[in-house]
Amino acid sequence: MSLVFSLDLKKPAERPPEPDESLSLTGTNGRTLILVHGLTGTPNEMRYLAFYFNKLGYSIRCPRLANHGEPLHVLKHTTWEQLYESLRVEVLEALKTGEKVFVAGLSMSALFVLLLAEELGDQLAGGVCLAPTLFFDGWNVPWYNRLLPLAAYTPLKYTLYFKESPPYGIKNERMRAMVHRYYSNAHLHNLQGVGKYGYPFFPVSLFHELKRLATRVIPMLGSIQAPMLLVHPREDDTASLHNSQLIHDRISSPKKKLVILDDSYHVITADQEREKVAREMELFLGSL
Repeated sequence: MSLVFSLDLKKPAERPPEPDESLSLTGTNGRTLILVHGLTGTPNEMRYLAFYFNKLGYSIRCPRLANHGEPLHVLKHTTWEQLYESLRVEVLEALKTGEKVFVAGLSMSALFVLLLAEELGDQLAGGVCLAPTLFFDGWNVPWYNRLLPLAAYTPLKYTLYFKESPPYGIKNERMRAMVHRYYSNAHLHNLQGVGKYGYPFFPVSLFHELKRLATRVIPMLGSIQAPMLLVHPREDDTASLHNSQLIHDRISSPKKKLVILDDSYHVITADQEREKVAREMELFLGSL
């Protein structure tokens, strides 16, 4: 990752939001699985799991989080509470169907799974945390990441961005090359394609929101009783294995499991062990 500075002295040209990549599939087994993309990501990150579980009979919902698909000058002012509420509404709608409801979240959205588990109790049949991110401490996170909390309490948080750099959370070389073709040519105010690939730039303001969210989540881990599966790559370039280990050790769920991947980076739902991720989820959710 590299740090990009933008003065944003003029308002970017208005453009319509990117096409909504949200996905909804009807199932047959009385179970609903809600799959949630990561921060600055896209529902496309969850498409493999969506079709895998729909073939097993699950109803599928892959919502797009609040303000994703919008220009960066909109997204960067989004709070974690707004993101969570956009997911919470989706979950409450699913619960009205009377089906068993499971939620799986990638990266920051894994923390939303934990919040839902605390809030909903046994209304949530089970959760899956995929490469959960409490801390940006992966091997590809730059050293100056430690200084960003200082900027987060100044107007600079709205003018500083991380620009994504290889490996983009993806170990699979073919898939990484596809993402690189888009990310390497991206500019702050010309982000056509984020609906498919996600944002090439990560606003520091959202980094601050993730830290706020982690501060909310960590103290309440011990109150979580819902069945919880955690899946994390050993070589995560964004969030180290310590993130999942801490969650696993602190939650009080009688049924919990930590699966470690040895051939993936951060975006495990789309990387080269995605089949293993799906199988582990199938076994865990099928036991509930």
